[in-house]
Amino acid sequence: MASFWEATKFRLQTVAKLMGLEPEMVEFLSRPMRAVEFQIPLRMDDGKLQIFSAYRVCHNDALGPTKDGTRIVANLTLDEVKALAMTMTIKHAVVDIPAGGGKGGIAADTHKLSERELERLCRGFIRGLSPKGAWVDVPGADIGTNYQTQAWMLDEYEQITGFHSPAAINDKPAIVGGSLGGHEATGRGVFYIALEESESKGFIPESCRVVVQGFGAVGRTVAELLYNEGYKVVAVEDTHGAIYAPSGLDISELGNQKDRTGSVVGFPGAKAISGQELLETDCEILIPAAVENVINEQNADRVKAKVILEGANGPVTPPAEKTLLDKGVTIIPDIVANAGGIIVCQFERIQGLTDMYWDIDTVNERLKEKILKAYEKMVDTATEMDIPLREAAWVNALRKVTAAIRMRGWV
Repeated sequence: MASFWEATKFRLQTVAKLMGLEPEMVEFLSRPMRAVEFQIPLRMDDGKLQIFSAYRVCHNDALGPTKDGTRIVANLTLDEVKALAMTMTIKHAVVDIPAGGGKGGIAADTHKLSERELERLCRGFIRGLSPKGAWVDVPGADIGTNYQTQAWMLDEYEQITGFHSPAAINDKPAIVGGSLGGHEATGRGVFYIALEESESKGFIPESCRVVVQGFGAVGRTVAELLYNEGYKVVAVEDTHGAIYAPSGLDISELGNQKDRTGSVVGFPGAKAISGQELLETDCEILIPAAVENVINEQNADRVKAKVILEGANGPVTPPAEKTLLDKGVTIIPDIVANAGGIIVCQFERIQGLTDMYWDIDTVNERLKEKILKAYEKMVDTATEMDIPLREAAWVNALRKVTAAIRMRGWV
């Protein structure tokens, strides 16, 4: 598959054929409604000028305002943002959130920016967007962004508009109108589905081996939660390297080391392995929670996991998925597995619009209820239509999106 964008369109076309969607509808959904590319001129701390490319894509807003995702990575492209925005349309629909898919970002390496440079870049992003607010398009966080970047973005938006509007930016800290539990939401959602899938497969926590690729907000959260439930996390990878311990890693201590040193590498009692070896580790559950396309045609036949839970967006390519399904591997697709973040973003928006804020138990209970409902509907559709889980999730989502498009008279 040529790219993440081509792979995402392939998913759409495959499911459209299953559903018998008319060509006009497929063509309409294959293109974003709005795509903006702009430049952010930034005076660096050393006085030199650098110009950064930035993007914002609103894929479809038939169900509601477009929302979420601002990615700051060095090699970001418009096609990548378009793929992510389409995925967000499907993801919102599959978990019954009245919103469309939005995604944006900046092509920059955050590791090469000072804190002051990053702040100015984030503020420049909001100025370049000409943002329209909570009822039109709501930027959230993604790779390279966090509570602090989102707080800067909210402040810039409010400076532009002249009034407080906490629902205009997602994934911000609670102190400026965010929701409790937002940072852990995606990983917690993966955790809830892991428990459900483990029960359906008859896995026993103490003997259920888990491999986690990525030890950031998503991977670390799900690893810690599963470890606390007694699961055996045998391998973990972060941006510095991967480690393996067949008897299981002490995730609590591993987290302490990560906080101290910034890396999981060198953890006592663990063996250093390559990232490729990690993906091919014999285990019951593999959770790729980093970037897209890590399981592909080159390695799919060597993956030994019984269940793959997609904590990242698009970690399995379509050709690799066919290989894995033929081997009997269960794949819980990203649009359901990692939807916890967008679910809590919707909670954040509700709280911001009403000025009524929830405690953490309320957030987590409502998250669990909503994500497991989407999971169960996906399983039911897969059984009813005798199709893979990913296609079932897309079917459930597209039924809603296409119904709204037709009702509006767009197609």
